[in-house]
Amino acid sequence: MAINKHIQRDLQQTSKIFDNRSLANDYRHLTQILKSGMNVLDVGCGTGSISKDIAKIVGENGKVTGIDNAENFILSGQESYKKCTNLQLIHIDLFEYNSEEKYDLIVSARTLQWLSNPKEALIKMKSMLKPDGQISILDYNHTNLNWNPLPPESMQEFYKTFLKWRQDAGMNNEIAEDLPNLLEEVGFYSIEKINSDEHYNQEIPDYKSKMGIWSKVASSKQMVEEGYLNNELRLKAIEEYDNWIGTLAISMTMKLNEVRGNI
Repeated sequence: MAINKHIQRDLQQTSKIFDNRSLANDYRHLTQILKSGMNVLDVGCGTGSISKDIAKIVGENGKVTGIDNAENFILSGQESYKKCTNLQLIHIDLFEYNSEEKYDLIVSARTLQWLSNPKEALIKMKSMLKPDGQISILDYNHTNLNWNPLPPESMQEFYKTFLKWRQDAGMNNEIAEDLPNLLEEVGFYSIEKINSDEHYNQEIPDYKSKMGIWSKVASSKQMVEEGYLNNELRLKAIEEYDNWIGTLAISMTMKLNEVRGNI
């Protein structure tokens, strides 16, 4: 799967974030279409934390296969969820993955945002569905992030640079809004877009951790090394943003859509 080479090293730092994800909190509407006995493929499964929750719902007569091209994620998940007997986690690229069996449902959460060829990925997924199969893609519109109040200018500048870096690398910052058209273009029908925004405020237990996602993003030196910003600004953004979270921050909303289609 054509995850841009620029973000490979950064992905190595995020397995803990993935481990903290769950179906209920991080793919909350998917339960509407999960049924006992389903055969499900999870593309870009990370460590499999959401995959294992799907496996619990489809039950012993169902099966979940999770694939990811980051080996450390898969190894972590294989160890963490080894007691989940109807879950298989495989280290492989989507475009190299070939299965003799077809799937009732293919899901992919927060993965297409990292691809320079999302349309080709959707075509590949469509080829692996049963004739009456369904797809569900969950992803962001990074151009519509809402902070209340606005964070320090250093983080605002970092975020603008982050969007430009992604765009220059061929990634779609508005993939969540473009997904319905993309699914239609590759032959899906009965397309449905479901708002799945992530809203964080001081009432949730892990508020500071969730708000702090952008400090974690800024902890990477990738954009400095590629000449997009200087290291002084990067460090300033982290320090001032962390202070903002502890003092002035009220909430943050990350715009997210789940888009479904049938064949």
